[in-house]
Amino acid sequence: MERWFESRGWEPFPFQREVWRRYLAGESGLVHVATGFGKTLAAWLGPVIEGAAAPGARAVPAKRGDAPPLAVLWITPMRALAQDLVKNLREVTGEVAPGWLVEGRTGDTSSTDRGRQSRQLPTALVTTPESLSVLLSREDAAERFAHLQCVVVDEWHELFGTKRGVQTELALARLRRLAPGLRTWGLSATLGNLPEAMVSLLGSGGAGEADGGGALVESDRRRTLEVRSVVPREIECFPWAGHMGLRLLDEVAAALDTARTALVFTNTRAQAERWYQALCYARYDDREGIALHHGSLDREQRAEVEAGLASGRYRAVVATSSLDLGVDFSPVDLVVHVGSPKGIARLAQRAGRSGHSPGLDSRLLCVPTHALELVEFAAAREALERGAAEPRLPLRRPLDVLAQHIVTVAVGGGFVPAELLAEVRTTHAFRDLSDGEWAWALDFTRFGGDTLSGYERFARVVEGKGGKLVVASRRIARDHRLNIGTIVGYGSLDVKFRNGRRLGSIEEVFVSRLRPGDAFTFSGRSLELVKVEDAAAIVRAASNPATLVPRWFGGRMPLSNELAEAVRRAMAAVKRTLETGESTGAPELDGVAPLFARQAAVSRIPEPDELLIERVRTRDGDHAFLFPLEGRLVHEGLAALLAWRATRAARVTVTQSVNDWGLELVTRGQLPVGDDEWAALLTPEGLLEDLLACLDGSGLARRHFREIARVAGLVQQGLPGARKGQRQLQASAGLVFDVLTEHDPENLLLEQARREVMERTLEFTRLRTGLEQLRERRICVERPGSLTPLGFPLWAERVRERVSSESWEDRVRQMADQLQGRGTVAATGARGARRRKA
Repeated sequence: MERWFESRGWEPFPFQREVWRRYLAGESGLVHVATGFGKTLAAWLGPVIEGAAAPGARAVPAKRGDAPPLAVLWITPMRALAQDLVKNLREVTGEVAPGWLVEGRTGDTSSTDRGRQSRQLPTALVTTPESLSVLLSREDAAERFAHLQCVVVDEWHELFGTKRGVQTELALARLRRLAPGLRTWGLSATLGNLPEAMVSLLGSGGAGEADGGGALVESDRRRTLEVRSVVPREIECFPWAGHMGLRLLDEVAAALDTARTALVFTNTRAQAERWYQALCYARYDDREGIALHHGSLDREQRAEVEAGLASGRYRAVVATSSLDLGVDFSPVDLVVHVGSPKGIARLAQRAGRSGHSPGLDSRLLCVPTHALELVEFAAAREALERGAAEPRLPLRRPLDVLAQHIVTVAVGGGFVPAELLAEVRTTHAFRDLSDGEWAWALDFTRFGGDTLSGYERFARVVEGKGGKLVVASRRIARDHRLNIGTIVGYGSLDVKFRNGRRLGSIEEVFVSRLRPGDAFTFSGRSLELVKVEDAAAIVRAASNPATLVPRWFGGRMPLSNELAEAVRRAMAAVKRTLETGESTGAPELDGVAPLFARQAAVSRIPEPDELLIERVRTRDGDHAFLFPLEGRLVHEGLAALLAWRATRAARVTVTQSVNDWGLELVTRGQLPVGDDEWAALLTPEGLLEDLLACLDGSGLARRHFREIARVAGLVQQGLPGARKGQRQLQASAGLVFDVLTEHDPENLLLEQARREVMERTLEFTRLRTGLEQLRERRICVERPGSLTPLGFPLWAERVRERVSSESWEDRVRQMADQLQGRGTVAATGARGARRRKA
């Protein structure tokens, strides 16, 4: 092993040696090291060293029939990473353990390779949580995994705290039963609650895996990270979301000219499409060296871009989170981030794609899409320098995932209920599963529970020989395997040319708004819709450039708690600068100082221990702007809550808008809230009841139930080539929801739907914590004479919902120009406006 490192001029890091030593001693653990310092080698070489030293180990490449049985399982959260990982792992075994066979198995694996693996699995298999569950559903699963020695879970921070993570926990518990003494190692680069993450990974039933056990291996090695932001030469004092981004195209293009290869990250696929088109226009002569990569593009196109990026063919690739993880593109020496990352860990992960090798530095260029994002970038850099990262909260007892796993094990040879219960309780997610919940889950899989027992298709598990519970039929086994997984996306349609060539997929909600002949941009092309046929949007090349870009759900990322706190500190630094005249030391904050000077002149800059409320009268009505800085999702719930509480005693229609910084309430008449009444409206008392009342909690739960019903097996997406659309799935799930609500209101899946709506959709815990913190802040009510720099983006957000994109931009620009033109006269007049502290 030492010779292998020496042949490359490398020296193993101490953390790598520690992982190898602990692995060979039979331990399990979690490796938490910055991106690009060799976590993969740390986890991989322990099993390889052990395998190369095993009696009978071959010194020459083995054919499939001669290779050792499956010894290592490598789980990755993204199937796009599998082939790259296989290549990297083979590079080691080719010299150190040539007798090993290393392959991948994901949803992209060809039927030919699947057929070979059905006869014999390789010595090491790279797979995803979903494909692993499919393998566990085979009747011969016990024999196939009997010789397994090690499981490596890559990028554990991406799985931890999600239903896919719980699915992985359950699969690991099953593997530990099939292969006693199994060692488990997780790899992570960005997590804030490492002990809890390790306990969730290791459970309490394997080698070195008792609660509180396991090895947490860390390293203090950090590469130099150069973070720079593009600060516009002119900062408008009235920013609006999405306005600035492409105005900085020339600066971004110039930065790309200084790099050999660059990744341009955006937060949404729609944004990636726009930036790809813009960069191709800005560097027209070099457009062949620019590529596009996101999850909705066809797999072959993504694979071609990844290969071209690794070879250096592409100078720049515009991407979303599809290139966030794991793939080692060592030629990349610059990362450009368009738009606020909304989280510290996300920015650190993406920055690590640059200089992704030991000894190399990372370069990150931050590009704001509006002026206030400069504050977020400055705050994120300060947090990165402190080594901060957001924690991930684990999920507790998601019964839909448990129900799916029960059927998986039943399909895979069956189980004895008491034995499976003991196994399930070794996972962190189900460690406190009650006997009643377990009995309910068994009844649910056996006959659908009390309400659905009359329907044969819900009787998926039956009692077999020897008291084992097994799958009821081959048809049910087939349907279950085809629907395994916890990823529930929105209904999508393939995008194809008339000759059948596939470009990718877009959501059917977007296509439903198009008519034949309408043009849109996708896959970096201008396309014209011809027709919708057989679950596909048939297109042809458009004759003119298209401005319409598909929108995908799931693109809204709220500001994290940790970054929000850093933003509050950054605003306080700007306020001190305005008072003292000294620089903040952060170019971004110095750049937005004029904006905050205007804010201070017409209203105030809130301190970290203050809640600013602005009351403004415009031709739209009476506005109340609040700036809690708790993130978009919390503000959505808070806006609805305040509107409902404020109007209980008066019949007034309140319109709302939110962003990450605050919220707006506006009425045509007078908002019935006095300056001294806000504290009562912001109380956390009665929060749950009021939220359910104002947001139609049952309606939200009904819509959310589609995801739970799909995972639990109540509704299915159908067979390949005959997938059900989003509306059909929603209708089916809605029908089941209504039946259960009427006849089985205590059904545990209904309870889970309500709980998940509260936590995931409304961020109930964070909202309650935020209200408790707001109670400790001083409420400062200001009455400026016009919209302020902080309030303007909220006004613009609300206007966006009422008009088309073209007229919206015109109106917002006119309002910004009008406010900008008021200058110091309006500011001086507003400074003398009545102020009150409550």
